[in-house]
Amino acid sequence: MTTTANEAVTAPSQHRQTELPRPTCLEDVPGWFWPLDQRLFAWFLGAGAAGTDPGNLVEMGCYLGKSTIVMGEFLRPCEKMTVCDLFGADAGYTKEATMAFYQKSLTREAFEANYSAFHNTLPEVVEGRTDMLASLLGENSCRFIHIDASRAYDDVREDILTAKRALRRDGILVLDDYRTEHTPGVAAASWEAVFRHDLRPVMLSSNKMYGTWGYPGSLSAALLQELCDMPGCRPEVQRIAGLDVIRATQEKIPTPSLVTSRYATPAGSRALPAPRDEDPQTPSLARKLAAELLPPVLTRAVRRARG
Repeated sequence: MTTTANEAVTAPSQHRQTELPRPTCLEDVPGWFWPLDQRLFAWFLGAGAAGTDPGNLVEMGCYLGKSTIVMGEFLRPCEKMTVCDLFGADAGYTKEATMAFYQKSLTREAFEANYSAFHNTLPEVVEGRTDMLASLLGENSCRFIHIDASRAYDDVREDILTAKRALRRDGILVLDDYRTEHTPGVAAASWEAVFRHDLRPVMLSSNKMYGTWGYPGSLSAALLQELCDMPGCRPEVQRIAGLDVIRATQEKIPTPSLVTSRYATPAGSRALPAPRDEDPQTPSLARKLAAELLPPVLTRAVRRARG
């Protein structure tokens, strides 16, 4: 029997409940979501989006919910979050070992249990392939979309085009595994989006590309300031396709205290570390880097932000 897109948006799992270890902090949740990207998600969804209009959040591929949990932390009351995943179903994995791993480790029940440890309300779950989202997401309805599903070129390309339609102009697209050696299809689709579909990359971490179809100038300046104030982070700016793109690695960046399970005692901090105090007469590393690396328009934006 064929499942329609609307039927795929299902209520919380009614699967037989089993005893699962309840996470008390984000690090208890399995997944490949490193400290730098945790901080970047928090910044793009929080401080980087300050003053912007509401918009929905979407995640294509969630595994056991580690990145979804961080996204949920920044969900505004008038917004909704949609998560799409096959939850272990056969998705045409290229390796049998990969398919066996996901079928054993990934279930919707486990995802929902992890997410519920941190948030009272589950996101809207679409259990199926990501191509179903094209008919479910409203045009210009989203402010943040994370693509971390299929690694096949054709699938990622379609996911990006779906995201382009659903994101408003200043919305943020995040592409996972854009440079990993065993995912050349993701790399091809990601850079094709830059050179053929006008995606403007803002930030490159070791694992994810962050971009927008809007104008990234002031956003890049504010992000560079944030990264320069981040312990253990040494960002640089590279010129790509006429754009200044920030790059940083995850090495030596401490794990942030972003979210703590509502069952943990005591509850942990939900805020990022505050910026370091500065002597206004002493140029900071951020100011030095901005002066050395950024073009004049971005340097002026940083100075305005600091003022």
